[in-house]
Amino acid sequence: MRSPAADDYLKTVYAHTEWQDEAITPSVLAGKLGIAPSSVTEMVKKLATAGFVSHVPYGAVTLTEAGRERALAMVRRHRLIETWLVKTFDYSWDEVHDEAEILEHALSDRLLSKIDAQLGNPRFDPHGDAIPDENLVVAFTPFVLLADAPVGHTGNVLRVSDHDPDLLRAIDEAGLLVGTTVTVSETGVDVDGVSRMVPPGATRSVWLTA
Repeated sequence: MRSPAADDYLKTVYAHTEWQDEAITPSVLAGKLGIAPSSVTEMVKKLATAGFVSHVPYGAVTLTEAGRERALAMVRRHRLIETWLVKTFDYSWDEVHDEAEILEHALSDRLLSKIDAQLGNPRFDPHGDAIPDENLVVAFTPFVLLADAPVGHTGNVLRVSDHDPDLLRAIDEAGLLVGTTVTVSETGVDVDGVSRMVPPGATRSVWLTA
């Protein structure tokens, strides 16, 4: 079963649990993909029959080993393309997601390997998400969501969600860039000793090293 739609489903299921433990349900999957729940139910059944997901009616959708491998291959494509667009074509980090969604289905494996080599085999994309290597191995760093970090916690910005371009721009303006060291305060965060307000919604879109 090979189709861009199937790849998008598997990639979305993987990404949902990459930074938190709650499994994805068909209704949440429908919301993330912007697709009618009935269509999601039908595709999940097809993916289950093909051996890519496990699912019981009204329950969570989880990847099988085969599904995880295919999802990681798509995640690798997406994140390498995002990195390529930023480093080679001067895209900003809030512009690359939609472009990568299109290109990830079009580039050949050969071209993707050349892009990876040209970039120096990067481990992380512009948003801090880990890029699976050519063997689909992913490097993880212990993390804490900014919303859950206690006052006084100091850590580097590890990852920023790319879901909302407007929020990405606000996070950029606040100086919460990937790699920046911040200390959680009562009113927001301190960056290089300067107190900064955290944009609304950003505490659930920014992850710090634990």
